[in-house]
Amino acid sequence: MSLHDQHVLMLCLLLLGLFAGLASGFPVAFVLGGVALLVAGLGMALGNFDPSFLEAFPNRIFGVMTNETLVAVPLFVFMGIMLERSRIAESLLEAVASLFGRKRGGLVVAVLLVGALLAASTGIVGATVVAMGLISLPTMLRNGYCPRLASGAICASGTLGQVIPPSIVLVLLGDQLGNAYQQSQLKQGIFAPESVSVSDLFAGALLPGLGLVALYLGYVLWVAWRQPARAPALRDPARRSAGDLAKAILPALALIGLVLGSILAGIATASEAAAVGAVGATAFAALYGRLGLKRLFEVGTETVKVTAMVFAILVGAALFSLVFRGYGGDDLVHEVLTSLPGGKWGAVVAVMLLMFLLGFVIDFIEIIFVVVPIVGPVLLALGVDPVWLGVMMAINLQTSFLTPPFGFALFYLRGVAPPEVLTSDIYRGVVPFIGLQLLMLALVALFPALATGLPEWLYG
Repeated sequence: MSLHDQHVLMLCLLLLGLFAGLASGFPVAFVLGGVALLVAGLGMALGNFDPSFLEAFPNRIFGVMTNETLVAVPLFVFMGIMLERSRIAESLLEAVASLFGRKRGGLVVAVLLVGALLAASTGIVGATVVAMGLISLPTMLRNGYCPRLASGAICASGTLGQVIPPSIVLVLLGDQLGNAYQQSQLKQGIFAPESVSVSDLFAGALLPGLGLVALYLGYVLWVAWRQPARAPALRDPARRSAGDLAKAILPALALIGLVLGSILAGIATASEAAAVGAVGATAFAALYGRLGLKRLFEVGTETVKVTAMVFAILVGAALFSLVFRGYGGDDLVHEVLTSLPGGKWGAVVAVMLLMFLLGFVIDFIEIIFVVVPIVGPVLLALGVDPVWLGVMMAINLQTSFLTPPFGFALFYLRGVAPPEVLTSDIYRGVVPFIGLQLLMLALVALFPALATGLPEWLYG
């Protein structure tokens, strides 16, 4: 057996070990690192793996430690958890519902608008779906809303945190695509490579994200018009004074202005804006009397857990990618993608389909840290725009997390939904929203300026 055939066999073993480990339920970070080390050790014993690849691992870890972009991750996580635990999100939904509840479909409109605001304030999908499910779903059911429409709107609005900045997905994608873009340029002999920042990706995702909100709103208003029994007006909507409404809505708008506005204006980096957002969320919680030492400890503890998970996966994925490259996996991926019919478009479609299917079984963090470093340099070397690619990947992952039967957003809602809401109601309810997301994905594919226009206008 030739060395090439041995490498292909070891790559198959590496991937099979990865999927077997993930299926076992063992922590993902340890699966990535453990499988990589076992297959590398077997390769060294057989004499077909160069151990010098593992010598680069400490440098990878040091690179993670000194990566200023990744500082934004714990700060955005802290901001999102603080908004959830301090019940600012609950107050926001109640306020918006009081504005629109007297109209048919008004409560669903409120859910979508608040979901968009929470997405632009937190970027955390699970927290948004759970919060909206606990707060709004019982109210909608009590007022005669169709369970399918209600659950579909909650799941769809919750996944907006994948696309609308400041999204954790976009932060991680921006970091990985930036590295992949530089690698692709260096391989082409460009030794003064251009860079792609998280700010570029935030600007690129803004219009598609807002476009998704507009499509969602258009659909639910059409349902309320054509089938009013599925989305009736509230029987006895709570009335609030203008002062109460402003008190509930202005904190979220102020946070969005501080965080997203400072990034798009070039005043602050993503990490700096995340720090402002974390401090702002804490200040608002304290201002409304919803912050004590116990709550601050809870938020800090939860932030540490989520952040530790993210960076543990990143470390495991770094080791996995080194072993993958040691067996020539990057060259094999390049060969496969460039030989597909359709040129770069065929390669893009294949990668999107792969990421969509992987989104059924593993979280976005593993997909970004494992798949993007492998396929990113190849796609970018084929001439794909990095900002456009990042936005397409984000929308694709969002759609995957909403698609039955394995969509993560569906599991989040199922865990907090009342017993009278059937799983089939949730599955059927998200189908129209999946169609709208596929429509937005097609629009961005056909009109790349939807993703690239704003970054070019802002940053040149």
